[in-house]
Amino acid sequence: MTSNGLWRGVARHAPGVSALAVSALVIAGCGEKDAAKTPAATPAASSAAPAAVAPLLQIRPETKTFRDWSATCGNDGTCWAFGFAPEFAAGWVRISLAPGPNAQPQILFGYWPDGEAKGAGDLSLTIDGRAYSAVLGAASDAESPIGEIRDGARAALDALAQGKVMIIRGASTQEVSLHGAAAALLWIDEKQGRLDTPTALIRRGDRPAALVPVAPPLPTVTPAPAVEQAGFGDQNQRLPAALRARTEVGDCLKASVIPAVSEMVMSARLDARTELWAVPCGSGAYNLTHYWYLTGPDGRDPRPAILAGSDGPDSDRVMPDNATINGAYDPKTRTLSAFAKARGIGDCGAAQTWAWTGQGFTLTQESVMGECAGVPSDLWAVSWRTR
Repeated sequence: MTSNGLWRGVARHAPGVSALAVSALVIAGCGEKDAAKTPAATPAASSAAPAAVAPLLQIRPETKTFRDWSATCGNDGTCWAFGFAPEFAAGWVRISLAPGPNAQPQILFGYWPDGEAKGAGDLSLTIDGRAYSAVLGAASDAESPIGEIRDGARAALDALAQGKVMIIRGASTQEVSLHGAAAALLWIDEKQGRLDTPTALIRRGDRPAALVPVAPPLPTVTPAPAVEQAGFGDQNQRLPAALRARTEVGDCLKASVIPAVSEMVMSARLDARTELWAVPCGSGAYNLTHYWYLTGPDGRDPRPAILAGSDGPDSDRVMPDNATINGAYDPKTRTLSAFAKARGIGDCGAAQTWAWTGQGFTLTQESVMGECAGVPSDLWAVSWRTR
């Protein structure tokens, strides 16, 4: 999925919002390992069958839209399918499945009850008149209950894939479209190598479950050691002269016409030779943009910090590679995070985290939600993660 593709989807629900690019980089898992050859020293050993080696999943992060549903698979092989309420209402259904032959699907759903409705009520999904009961999920709150179908999830999936009408029932009701549901589930089966096996979400068959690939190894990222931060931080910071002299920095400071915004300079010491500076570059009702720079001591020799999404640097980003929305650096964990909201309540947009390794910033996690339908950010699809 390209960054422009994500933000075109978000813009349908929140036009005029600043864009931050995210999305997909190819990562390949290893192929099957050669079975170890058995020595022919003894007849018993030579007659034994070689141990089966599970194939590793080869997958790249990707998001696709299927009418009213979207599906995302992350670099770890986990996939999510989301169905949404029509006409921008707050209602959604999420189906998630980890890679591997033993993984089981999870079905979550959520909505915002009508203003007069009290409590969560008896939560269920009704598909073509048949109710599939749910328990109250751990991520629920008083205003937005989240249901989880723990018993009969496979039966609910079968009904969902063939259904016509699906309704969330609780203290009030909310319809969620089924247009595109079957196609989204079939795409996940294909991405995870489940087609025609008993483990498939929709197209099951007699192929052995042992043929379903297991999760690929995650990239490993090692943050650099923490260093003393005396004199740095997010309060009372003044940009070094070398940074102020850059043309784009001057343009940013002019764009931040509100004094309170133009003073939101952030800094950090990364190591004895490297400093990090964040230049405020405009704001909206709920989004604040910064441009990030690496410098030498005392702000000398500034250069843009590269904060690549999972599609890598120099992709089709709407904003520069050193820009974040609602960004912040944590010197204790050596991580820089960003949370671009597509609307004020933060139920859609993009969230990313990078770690400082001593050589640069490396993406460690990225999650996305292209539809504004009330999905909490901790339940978004995770397109990229690392060890």
